[in-house]
Amino acid sequence: MTMPQRMDKSLLIASLTLFVIGLLMVATTSIAISEQHYGQPFYYLFHQLMYGIIGLTCAIAVLNVSSVKWQQVAFWLLLLSVVLLIAVLIPGIGHQVNGSRRWLGLGLIGGQVSEAVKLFFIVYLADYLVRRREEVMTQTQGFIKPMILLGVIAALLLKEPDFGATVVLTLTVLGMMFLAGVKLRHFLILMLIIAALFALLAISSPYRLQRLTTFLNPWANQFDSGYQLTQSLIAFGRGGWFGVGLGESIQKLFYLPEAHTDFVFAVLAEEFGMVGLTVIMALYTTIVVRVFRVARCAERLQQPFSSYVCYGIGLWFALQTLINIGVNIGVLPTKGLTLPLLSYGGSSMIMNCIALALVLRIDYECNKH
Repeated sequence: MTMPQRMDKSLLIASLTLFVIGLLMVATTSIAISEQHYGQPFYYLFHQLMYGIIGLTCAIAVLNVSSVKWQQVAFWLLLLSVVLLIAVLIPGIGHQVNGSRRWLGLGLIGGQVSEAVKLFFIVYLADYLVRRREEVMTQTQGFIKPMILLGVIAALLLKEPDFGATVVLTLTVLGMMFLAGVKLRHFLILMLIIAALFALLAISSPYRLQRLTTFLNPWANQFDSGYQLTQSLIAFGRGGWFGVGLGESIQKLFYLPEAHTDFVFAVLAEEFGMVGLTVIMALYTTIVVRVFRVARCAERLQQPFSSYVCYGIGLWFALQTLINIGVNIGVLPTKGLTLPLLSYGGSSMIMNCIALALVLRIDYECNKH
């Protein structure tokens, strides 16, 4: 396998920089919990490094696969998504953690299936939008069909339950449909229906309703339902402009739950301050902007499948990043979503690497013309 030479250097550098910072943050945020659970301080770091190596290896492989091959297997990726989401719900195959059955517990082929489903559905939808372009733009059934498929995927995700992944995937799909030229009235009606369904789902579960309402005033229940958010806000307050220094966070010492996963951004704020957060936000902005630039380039070169894939990946990264940060700063309800390339998580790291490599491959193909 070889590395294509002509590809977006800014996107590659920003991604690799976040990858390295992510390893650093996993190391500093997980020392205490790793020592407590496994008797050595770098258990999570070693695992994240292993996932990173696997992710980079997969990325190099993806760089050598034409986007045409992805389009040819788009339907099979959708089918695989459904199979994985069903399998994870089967006791003995699916692995339950903290009340959610989101992980395949099959050793080397285990992992959080929702991370793969996001990319697979984006690839399938991109192929669908190319094959049914006129139908999508002119007929109601053109956008109802993928919405039915999305409904099936969303129902399986909610069965785990994984409300966060459902929200990210749904918003990504809506964004792709809008960019494909769905009639505005159809799009608005669809938005209203989905918003109503999400509202119904939220109020139908006491657990979800509590999460949705707690973030409005976490200090009212700071030792109960608002505990995570109040500890996160304390971390931001301690960080100030320049932070307390690498490794000096107090909140990661068993005060802030999930410090190495969902709330790594809060620890980063405590240790590096507003200046550090600005750098991180600049890196994420660079990634999203460059991915959209590749999408626009593919669109100009009459490569609609590649364009839609890049738009989908750009929306996915932007939405997941914004939602995770929104949760950390208390403007959104708590959801179990990782921060791309920064949070601890094998499935997330591997699929992030694959997705960005696919964008780089598409950029390489655009530059050949």
